[in-house]
Amino acid sequence: MTNSSEFLWYIPNDIKAGHRGDSAIVDHNSLETLTEHAQALEDHGWKGALIGTGWGRPDTFTVATALAARTKTFEPLIAIRPGYWRPANFASAAATLDHLSGGRVRVNIVSGQDNLAAYGDSEGDQAHRYARTKEFMRLVRRLWTEENVTSAGEHFRLEGSTVQPRIAGNGNRRHPKLYFGGASEAAEKVAATEADVQLFWGEPLDGVRERIDRLKRLSRDLDRDLAPLEFGLRITTLVRETREEAWADAEKKVAAMAANQGGSWQDHRGSVAVGQRRLLELHERGDVLDDNLYTAPGKFGGGGAGTTWLVGSAEDVASSLRKYRELGITHFVLSDTPYLAEIKRQGDKLLPLLRG
Repeated sequence: MTNSSEFLWYIPNDIKAGHRGDSAIVDHNSLETLTEHAQALEDHGWKGALIGTGWGRPDTFTVATALAARTKTFEPLIAIRPGYWRPANFASAAATLDHLSGGRVRVNIVSGQDNLAAYGDSEGDQAHRYARTKEFMRLVRRLWTEENVTSAGEHFRLEGSTVQPRIAGNGNRRHPKLYFGGASEAAEKVAATEADVQLFWGEPLDGVRERIDRLKRLSRDLDRDLAPLEFGLRITTLVRETREEAWADAEKKVAAMAANQGGSWQDHRGSVAVGQRRLLELHERGDVLDDNLYTAPGKFGGGGAGTTWLVGSAEDVASSLRKYRELGITHFVLSDTPYLAEIKRQGDKLLPLLRG
């Protein structure tokens, strides 16, 4: 696996303690605790972390700003929603944080379901939602790379808008990368034309291969006018000293999930998004797919990146991640609980094998 691959972790950013089996400690979401996670990521070889978003959770951008101020190299992948933000407001906030942090901002655009009415947003059908997302992403990129931007689109209007401070270019990086997810036909058209990085959930290799091929075709068919689309994988990685220990722990975790109906694991289960539905149906093909992709969590409450897990020794998991890399995945967003302990364990045991 080449050094062009990038490895990020996950910071759940939740009001409730114990997210996906994490240690339920007092002040789990205090600045001190979150800073400890971000600094551990720096110390153990990680590039940064995805920070979760959603109404009813702490504001993601505020958390990212606080952690950037307390770290030197940590790069927050800030999950944000069109509708919660307007393009010019967001472009300005992100440009400011990018300037203050020395170019460390990354952005994950989320179009999935949320409690829109709680913050005064409204959406129509899927076509409307993704048309708005497409326009949002195009406008934000223009605001970062052009001056005096005027646009009269279907969803947003701007006149003579120049974001300050300007984004400082750095090699091939003209602006913060825009990550994007979604598996529906509408979502893939947005990714093919507007995203810098398409993130996949933990599907089997054949599913990821199929989607990469389709997105490359779509990019050509839709006349993508950006640099080639990059691809990322967001997945749970359960790593232990031995394969036997890893599988024993994985089965123990799933048994605990089954006993309490999923508990704190099912944060994506209320959604009927196409990508989530694909994941939840995987266990019908078997509890273990490919070499070590464990699908049983999806039967007992696992949602999102917690639906499927790569399980094994560091060597087992590294071997599986290399196979995704061979398909074209270059951005990896990994996690397991307890988050802080696993930042250190996987940073020390797994990352060196992936960089070797």
